[in-house]
Amino acid sequence: MDDELDSGSTAPTGTTPTGSNLHDWNTGLSGPDPFTALDAHSLSGTSDMKAAAAAGPATGSSRPDQTGRGRSKPRPEWRDPAELPGVQGAHTGAFGQKLQALDDAARTVMAVMDSIDVNALSDPEVVALTQMVERTGRPVDAARVATATVVGYRARTGLGSESLAWRLGTSHPTDLLIRLTGMSGPEMKRRVSLGEKVAPRMLGGLVLEPEFPFVAAALAAGEIGLDAAENIVKGLADYKVHGRFDADQSLVDGGEAELVESATGSVFARTPGPGDTNTDTDGAGPACTGPVRRLGASAGFTFPADRIREMAATWQAVLNPDGAAPTAEILEAKSTFSFGKLSQGLHPLRGGVTPELKGIMQNLFNTFQSARSAPAFPSADEQQRIEAGELVPGEILDERDGGQKRADILRGILVQVAQDPRTPTMGGIPPTVMVHVNATDLINGVGVGWIDGVEGPVSMKTINQMVDNGGFRPIFFGGTGAVLALGDKVRCFTPLQRTAITARDGGCIIPGCTCPPQWTEVHHVTPWQNGGPTNVSNGVLLCWYHHHNIDTSGWHIRMVLGMPEVKAPHWIDPTATWRKPPQHRAHDPKYRRQDE
Repeated sequence: MDDELDSGSTAPTGTTPTGSNLHDWNTGLSGPDPFTALDAHSLSGTSDMKAAAAAGPATGSSRPDQTGRGRSKPRPEWRDPAELPGVQGAHTGAFGQKLQALDDAARTVMAVMDSIDVNALSDPEVVALTQMVERTGRPVDAARVATATVVGYRARTGLGSESLAWRLGTSHPTDLLIRLTGMSGPEMKRRVSLGEKVAPRMLGGLVLEPEFPFVAAALAAGEIGLDAAENIVKGLADYKVHGRFDADQSLVDGGEAELVESATGSVFARTPGPGDTNTDTDGAGPACTGPVRRLGASAGFTFPADRIREMAATWQAVLNPDGAAPTAEILEAKSTFSFGKLSQGLHPLRGGVTPELKGIMQNLFNTFQSARSAPAFPSADEQQRIEAGELVPGEILDERDGGQKRADILRGILVQVAQDPRTPTMGGIPPTVMVHVNATDLINGVGVGWIDGVEGPVSMKTINQMVDNGGFRPIFFGGTGAVLALGDKVRCFTPLQRTAITARDGGCIIPGCTCPPQWTEVHHVTPWQNGGPTNVSNGVLLCWYHHHNIDTSGWHIRMVLGMPEVKAPHWIDPTATWRKPPQHRAHDPKYRRQDE
């Protein structure tokens, strides 16, 4: 492997490639077949002396399918590059001094951080340190992108045995980058993908500026983070030359410059080129054609990377205002929704929705979540009830995060649709989830159940909740497994019973819960397993969340003269007082007209 690396295709160390060899660059928009320019000695090893010695012209064919260079040549075994003489030689001489300077800088950063007790810093100090650490890391991030992109290009599989990956004993560019850095494959692909857009390009032996020159200049200046840079590149890539959409390139450059300014708080613009008659960079007169440089601080605001992504989407509409119309049908057809494989007890949701559908869903979620998140203060009547011990004081804590709340809202919507008599049937049966569980397991409260077509098991806790709300129908099997009889549905509240309970409770009876009654489930106060009857005097309305957690949340429910009472957990109500939940509005005095 030492010989393979030593006589490979890398450029002389410490120098910038200027020739027409495609290996000198990390992108190849166009150019000749790379194999026609390769031979065993065309490029250097790891020292300037070796580079000069290896600069002689090639003789004979250099294609990898020729003798001595073919793909049948055994691939070298992987070794730690630090053990290779060529890499060891890179740490000597002028380039070795540069590597040592980088190592010294890293040690300086570690020494400074070791001298700081972050937990003991004051608020101003920790704020200043956070900003400085981010600023210090950005040049390193830019260097990581640059080096990964160059390695990825020189290791591309199309080079055959001339590939840097092949010569170092790895299977493909990402494999090589993973071994060199210890990072993940997605991270290395991310760096290479960004680097291909912000690195110089090669065209017919000429060096061209990066595809995104303003982003490249901001990265080189250490003023933009990788997230913001990626958002700009992804947002405008389709509008660059050879992109999917036709756009005025002067507008594209203007959009890139404005997004970079918004992300960095600095103005980047082109400086005067060799043939420019205008030396002003303030936009007056003909545009400059020189390289992009930082000109100074911006007078506007600086925005985070997430906001830059949104601003890039706005620029897409500016660059191609008619683009949505011809592609809307295509994008609509691509909208999809599916379930992923079971993982850690959950089926991931996959797909995408159109903007208008997201707007409908988002507004629906916000409508129901706002009722829980809005601040509430007791009215005079509620204050009297608190003082009388009939109402739990303070806000009821809901430990669910936003995602869990949205999932429960979606559950309520789907359950309501499934129970709607207008919902289409399947084989004459309304959409009903059938859970199969062994009768012995159900009685003993152990084991799991199964839903046809779903690979994941259903816990006994969930089964009991479903039985509590919808009942069950026993099926009797013989010794051979044949069905002997189908029993009647039992433990199920009838529609009339549910109507009566809804008229009494008006919704989930847990104080502070605003779940509408049509999304609630009917809960047996005395469990059906313990002989609790299925009647109005033993049923109360609970939302799915409170029903699912009623045995572990600390809430307790009892029936007194046909009316429910609740006792809050001790951390909400230390007095452990039984209280009547809010009544249906039809029975609440404050909603009724009072006689004069």
